[in-house]
Parts: sequence; C-alpha cells; structure tokens
Amino acid sequence: MRDPAVSRFTAARLSPGRREADLARLRNERFDVLVIGGGVVGAGAALDAASRGLSVALVEAADLAAGTSSRSSKLVHGGLRYLEQMEFGLVHEALRERGLLTTRLAPHLVRPVPILVPLPADRLRGAALRGYYGAGVALYDVFAGVARLGRRGMPLHRHLSAGAVRRIFPSLREDAVGGAIRYYDAQVDDARLVTTLARTAASLGAAVLTSTQVVRLLRDAREVTGVRVRDRESDVEFDVAARTVIAATGVWSDDLTQMLAGPGGPPVRAGLRVRASKGVHLVVPRSAITGESGLILRTPTSVLFVLPWGAHWIIGTTDTDWALDRAHPAANEHDIAYLLDQVNAVLDRPLSPADIEGVYAGLRPLLAAEARPGRRPHSRDESSSVLSREHAVVEPMLGLMLVAGGKLTTYRVMAADVVDRAARRLGNQVPPSRTADLPLIGADGYQRLWTNRADVARRHNVSAGVFEHLLERYGSAALEVLALIDARPDLARPLAGAPEYLAAEIAYAARAEGALHVEDALTRRTRISVETSHRGERSALDVAAILGDELGWSAQRRASEVDNYLARVAAERESQRMPDDLTADAARLGAPDVRAAV
Repeated sequence: MRDPAVSRFTAARLSPGRREADLARLRNERFDVLVIGGGVVGAGAALDAASRGLSVALVEAADLAAGTSSRSSKLVHGGLRYLEQMEFGLVHEALRERGLLTTRLAPHLVRPVPILVPLPADRLRGAALRGYYGAGVALYDVFAGVARLGRRGMPLHRHLSAGAVRRIFPSLREDAVGGAIRYYDAQVDDARLVTTLARTAASLGAAVLTSTQVVRLLRDAREVTGVRVRDRESDVEFDVAARTVIAATGVWSDDLTQMLAGPGGPPVRAGLRVRASKGVHLVVPRSAITGESGLILRTPTSVLFVLPWGAHWIIGTTDTDWALDRAHPAANEHDIAYLLDQVNAVLDRPLSPADIEGVYAGLRPLLAAEARPGRRPHSRDESSSVLSREHAVVEPMLGLMLVAGGKLTTYRVMAADVVDRAARRLGNQVPPSRTADLPLIGADGYQRLWTNRADVARRHNVSAGVFEHLLERYGSAALEVLALIDARPDLARPLAGAPEYLAAEIAYAARAEGALHVEDALTRRTRISVETSHRGERSALDVAAILGDELGWSAQRRASEVDNYLARVAAERESQRMPDDLTADAARLGAPDVRAAV
C-alpha cells in the first residue's frame, strides 16, 4: 500500500514535466478560478479554491514570492503597534491566524520568537513607558487567548529588570536600557511559505505556472472570460479561459484594472487605491550582536525589529513611499545609514557597513483610507505609516475579482474572502473555505520526525544537524531531499560558498519547487543572496551546474545564468551606494531581468 504522504508529495511536485503538463492544461481547459499573482495571497487563493473542489490555475509573471512576499520582516504576528492605532479587529484576526500556522497549518515553517521591548534608563520615563507598553502587551496576550489558537505555544509576556535584560541581550548599552518587556510572536521564511502554499494547491490539482505573464484580459462585452498570457521561457502567447479571474497582484493592482480600459483607454476606477511603501532590511552575522532574543525599537517614523535569523540577524524596516520600478525596488545609501543609526542607538558595539552581509528591499501594498469601508478619506499625501493593513475585495467588472492590502499573517483570510466572492458567481454548490483545517505540505508527520530526528538521520547517513536543518525548511518533505541524497550521495555535500545549504536542496528546488533560474534558487528557494557577504557570487557557478543537470541546460545557458546573476548582484551593490531612490533605481535597472533575457 502506498504511503498517502508520499503520494501527496508526488502530486505536489512542481517539476519541469509538471510545468509542461500545466501549460497544456492552460491551453485546453476552462478553469473555474484563474489566479493572477504568485505571492502569498495568490498562492493562498489558489489553495483555498482548489481545496473547495474547484478547477484552478495560478499564473505568475516572475517566480513564486518574487515580489513583496519574499522581502518581509519574516514575522507572523498580530501587529503590536496596531493596538496604538486602535486596529483591535485586525490584531485579533492576525493572532488567530498566527495560532493556526504555528499549531496546525505549518508548524514546520512558523515558530515562536521572543522579542524584547526595551525601556529607557531614565527611571520616571521608564516607569511610565513600562505601564504603557505593559498594558499593550497584556492586551495582546488577552486577544491571543480570546482567539484560542492565537496563544497556543506562545508564553505570556514578562517584565524584566535591567539586569535580566543584560543577561538575555548583552549587546544592549547599559545607559540606554533600564529594563524591558518580553513577549512572543512567530517567525517564518516568507518565500518558503509561499512555495509550500503553491505546492499544496498543486497537490489538490491546481495548475501552477511561473514565468507566465498576463498581457491582456479577455472580455465578452462587460464580462471577463479569461486572460492572454505569455510564457516568458518560450516567448509564446496563448489564451486561457476561466469562469472567474482573481487578481492578487499587490502593488501591481492598478495595472490589472487598466487592462480593462485597453491601450489608450480612460482610466478604470477599481474602488480601491493601493500605494507602495518601501521597506528595507539589513542582514548581519549573528556574531555582530550578542543576544538571545529579538528587539522591537521605536523610531521617528515607525518601529524597528532586530530579529534572530539562524546564523544571522535581520534589522528592519524603513517605511517610505515608492513610485519607481516595482519589480526591483532598490535600497539606497540613506536607507542603510538610517537603519544603522537607529539600531546603533542601543548597541554597545555600533554596527558599520562592513558588518552587513545582505540588504533587501520590498514594497508593501497598502490600502489608502478611501478604500476602507467606513473610513473618511485622507489627503493624497497621506503618510504610508498610517495607511491600512486591512484588505479589500472588489469586482470592477463581472468575472474579475481584485484583492489587495492586508499583510502576510492574514493571507488565508484574504484568500478565503476573495474566493467566497468568486464562489457566489460560480453557484451555491461551492462549499465554504476549509483551509483553516488543511495542513500544508510538510506539516503532516513533522512532529514525529522531529522527535525521532537522530534515528532518521542515522539511517540516511547524515548528521542530526543536517536533518534538523532540512526539517525546519521542508517539514516531513525533508524525506524527499534525503531520498535524493540516498540516490546520489554526491548531493550531500555543502553548496559552494554557502555551507549552511546542501547541493541536494538546489536539485530539489528544480525537481519539486518550480525553480527555473539561478536567481530563483539563490534568492527564494534559499536565502544565499542575502545571507552571505558575497551575495551568492561564490555559489552561482555551482548552482548553475546543479540546475543545468536537472533542467537540461547547455553550457552556454549555464554561463548566461551565472553572468545574469552576477550582473544583478553588481547592480544591487551599486544601487546601495546611491544617495536617493532615483539614482538607486537607475543603478538597479542596469541589470537585465533574467526572464527577459531567456
């Protein structure tokens, strides 16, 4: 008898053969739901629809999580700062989703992380803020408890003395901190979550296609009936028929609505306005800061997180409007200096640019006030820091649903809401969402494997540390990576330039996770592009060789992939030396998009 988990892993593989089969499906089938956008909300919507028994296709112009969904602070959280903004419903909802992810849906990917709220050394001010912040984190715990699942696995907050804080986080300056409050949220590799969502949707029959760009919406009078797409790997265009189309395109939402007007047509108002806010993060080695917990710091414009991330720290984020290239938002010299200044205000050994291993920038799709039900519009120069993290679903034309806003933590709620809207069009026979009870690929069997990890590692001739690393990235699907190593022991070696990863993980990215380019593997299937000081330059040749073997690349194609990746790294480094957004954007655009160069 076949192991059901093994069968599910097989059905979830986004392999080269699966891509060809799914391309054929797009040409020949009429889907109940076609999702545009391979970020966390799009992948979540594809999973939600597929789990209801609908026929589903997902198309993404670049790679899974290529935009906002791979460039977050890596937190699954209720949003402590939203309590100050009186967004109680949003916090409660997010804490419930946090609980679902940590306990039921993705415990292999989402895990608790302690965070300190430092208090000033000044006694009077520290006492006042202890009461203020203490009330906030207490309410946070209350909301998590009311959400039932929200607090499971998360300890309650604790008040700490200055001495206790120094023991937990020795790198904090004594004269800057007079105590702290410790609370817990959760952490996730956002790109791995998106890939896992897409694979789970694929396991339920969804066609999942990356490098597949929508170039036109198909219409019959005032009804959207599908899309025309261009396969960016072959440069071939064709039509895809669908009963409903869901656009989960984040900061590209306006582009989809303008497709309704056609070339040169009048603007189409979709009933919501999405603005892009740039968030920049730095990655530094764990040795640069001594601490056993994360930090949340108040800044002049927002908050700053300092979060443990394996052998690294993530420091971020900024919060500034962005109106330039949305595919490749660029961090500039000012962004980096700002983050260093903010974190150095509390560290006993200041960080310098030489400490930085990686930098990444992403765009948050924020709903402006006029798009939020029951809210009075603000002016057009409204600060991005006060725009809503709520989401909205609109239907600007029959058959086309747009979902925008929200945040990574509440992706499942957004997905269910937009599929509910599509279901009303498809008929009463569509069942309600069941994703609250549907574990993602790798969740089933994870706890058992973790408990028995030493024995499993021994049977497969790998170290317990290696198997722990695989379990925390793939869950029970780590057995598939071990099967690759069993068949090809040479894949058990560390990857060139990135000993935290195995060569087998790159092969698995091509065989099962839809990686089509060196950039996909180094930036999203792994985090080598921001976790190494060389930004993946020393790994690119090795990755191209492994992917080339899996994907059948010629020697010329392998060299081209490496050259393209190195050009991307050079352009990003150059942009980070520029003084402002305009010059940084121009520098980053100096490197061609790998999918445009195929």
